[in-house]
Amino acid sequence: MKDYNQYGDDKLIVLYVDGDNEAFDALIERHKVRIFTYIYHAVKNNDLADDIFQETFVKAIMTIKQGRYVENGHFSAWLTRIAHNLIIDYFRQIKSENLQSTDETEYNILNRKELSDQTIEDFLVSNQIEQDVRRLILALPDSQREVLMMRYYKNMSFKEIADKTSVSINTALGRMRYAILNMRRMATENHIALSM
Repeated sequence: MKDYNQYGDDKLIVLYVDGDNEAFDALIERHKVRIFTYIYHAVKNNDLADDIFQETFVKAIMTIKQGRYVENGHFSAWLTRIAHNLIIDYFRQIKSENLQSTDETEYNILNRKELSDQTIEDFLVSNQIEQDVRRLILALPDSQREVLMMRYYKNMSFKEIADKTSVSINTALGRMRYAILNMRRMATENHIALSM
């Protein structure tokens, strides 16, 4: 029995193309937590996240089987882009289904600050910031991303993070500090505003 953990993503893809379906199962196993978490944080619904997750891997399979996947060592980022595009498609579909016409009034009564927590513009800016932050998080080294996700998305204490990752509390704190510094640096370099 093959130990698929010894292979990189690109090698697993080659094995899968050559007919080894277990190689693709290993790819799914390797990336499922990260991709599902990414989707879930965007849609905030477990069933919907599961549907988009499955569709992400179906699209990946189809692209690979059609020989359109380009091996560049960034399989995880490619999967994330597929998931991201499916999430956008979902929200576009919902938006078009729920579109309300306000043409008969002089102004958009549905886009008034006093009638809701935020205007459409506020929502779009906030949504863009969230997307930018997610991209920055995905660009972090694995150890920094892991600590940041546990702290901010799972509300774990640094003691819990240290226990879970088998490192000292100081190491967990250091990884968090470097994650924040790296995100600030990448945001500055890419001219990304992280606040409204």
